Amino acid sequence: MIKRKVILLGVCLVCAFSSCNKFLDRESQAIFTDDQIFSDQNMVKSVLANYYGRVSWGQQFGDNGSFAMLDEAGFSSGSPNNMQEFPNDFWRMYDYELIRNLNQFIVGVRQSTLDENNKKSIEGEARFIRAWTYFNMIKRLGGVPLVGDKVYDYTSGMDPAELQLSRATEAESYNYVISECTEAAKMLGSDKTVNSARANKWTALALKARASLYAASIAKYNYKTPDVKTAGNEVGIPASEATKYYQTAYETALDIINNSPYALYNANPDKGKNFYLAVTSKSSNEVIWAKDYAYPGETHSFTNNNIASSVRGDIDANFVTPVLNLVEAFEYTNDRKGDLKTKTAAGDYIYYSNPEDLFANKDARLYGTVIYSGADFAGTKITYQAGVRYKENGAWKTVTGSPGASNDKFGGLITSEDGPTTSNDMYVNKTGFNIRKFIDENKDASTRGRGSDIWFVRFRYAEFLLIAAEAGLELGKPQAELTGYVNKIRERAGIQALTTISLNDIIQERRVEFAFEDHRYWDLKRLRIAHEIWNGSADNYNAVHYALFPYKIYAPGDPNDGKWVFEKQKSSHTLYPRNFKYQNYYNFIDQNWINNNPKLVRNPYQ
Repeated sequence: MIKRKVILLGVCLVCAFSSCNKFLDRESQAIFTDDQIFSDQNMVKSVLANYYGRVSWGQQFGDNGSFAMLDEAGFSSGSPNNMQEFPNDFWRMYDYELIRNLNQFIVGVRQSTLDENNKKSIEGEARFIRAWTYFNMIKRLGGVPLVGDKVYDYTSGMDPAELQLSRATEAESYNYVISECTEAAKMLGSDKTVNSARANKWTALALKARASLYAASIAKYNYKTPDVKTAGNEVGIPASEATKYYQTAYETALDIINNSPYALYNANPDKGKNFYLAVTSKSSNEVIWAKDYAYPGETHSFTNNNIASSVRGDIDANFVTPVLNLVEAFEYTNDRKGDLKTKTAAGDYIYYSNPEDLFANKDARLYGTVIYSGADFAGTKITYQAGVRYKENGAWKTVTGSPGASNDKFGGLITSEDGPTTSNDMYVNKTGFNIRKFIDENKDASTRGRGSDIWFVRFRYAEFLLIAAEAGLELGKPQAELTGYVNKIRERAGIQALTTISLNDIIQERRVEFAFEDHRYWDLKRLRIAHEIWNGSADNYNAVHYALFPYKIYAPGDPNDGKWVFEKQKSSHTLYPRNFKYQNYYNFIDQNWINNNPKLVRNPYQ
């Protein structure tokens, strides 16, 4: 056996990983030899748990800003965000330390004296984690060096060139991930895991389907960005490869749809609440893999940071709040156009008796994703009120105040505790909405030091219905089959069925179904439309963050007294349009990486 030591990092291991709801709930700062570790199944699981805890990148609970960078939400707490364009290292990761650790672990498990069935499944989990790590590097960087199972060790005096590998092509890199997922799936059991925290066969196939779809999209649509490629195909996949990848994505998605123990969650008759529970409830039969948390062992502060002011358990609230752009992406039950009806064709305000009436007959997923004015959260009605519109000498005027301000002259409350305002105050809503998805209804979860244990979903069944639809569309499958996949999701949302679908329909479904689940950025990138959607133009609704400011009418004797009007306006806290350039399709290769490995080819526009 290789003579080395493995450090078990002092991490609080998630207590949801084994049949007793604990995947070794212990901490260790000790250093152990291979023989000690790989002869003890509990120690092996402890090391494996550490690896599971190191694979969160992109949108994640530990980074509020990751939810405010796209067209789903914006910053609300404090001063405005002044990002003018996406940086060249946006969400970049290059974790060969983890790859090396996993390779050491795989070698150790293979050479161990553990039970053969356990060895097989544990190796399968490690290979899945490794494939997930490679996938996350590839979708950021393109082709990367592929190490395989080899563990590279440097000894004094050796030529470092022996450790320097060239980048594989982007196609070779995706092929490796797909192949590893295929092999891992053979090694893993097919039963659900506790709280979906560990990989099983279906988790590996889920990654296989997603990676295949990404590769297929790049192969087919890179013609839209012809200069986003390298001479050696480290970036860019030949168009001739698209069909093969789409076929793999389609077949793998169907395997999950038809044979896995997962299904769309439909346990609650209230479609809006049902969607919230489908994503957040640990009894959901839809979630295939998630980053799990368990109080008190490991929690996160996403609820504490982003809960609505009127239901918070501490001072914190509203770090990130949804923008109007996302809300209007949700259709009406009988109208595919989701624009909120705030004014008549002549430009006059439409008056609503109750603030929630503006959102009547919306896609139920809106309720499950966003808190809007008049909606309830944890039994409390949330009312956003930016100010009061009143009549003075026959003319309409507007008065606003700080959150909670009131004045009997204007009928009482002027601006609600939930805002919105345009101030630079901390913890104050600036867009007129709050996030509901992933926000814990347990008030204690919004207090500092306590946190929430709601999981962050990485794979769920709905994704594979949409992968089957998208890949099938590209392969020319019958529309009746494809609409069947999409309409299962739309039926659950309570909106009209489709008789035909296009790629734009699928993009739309993915946007509203997976909001805040780390899909939107990668979808626009793989389809090569990010530079069109976020083109940096102040005249482009998709690139500019918008807010919705509700006002209550105070006009005694007027038929509209006590009613509500709504004003759509550019967000005061996103100063510039989102500007995604061709160079943002792939992160730049860091100069330090090149200094350590001169064989690395730079990415386009670098």
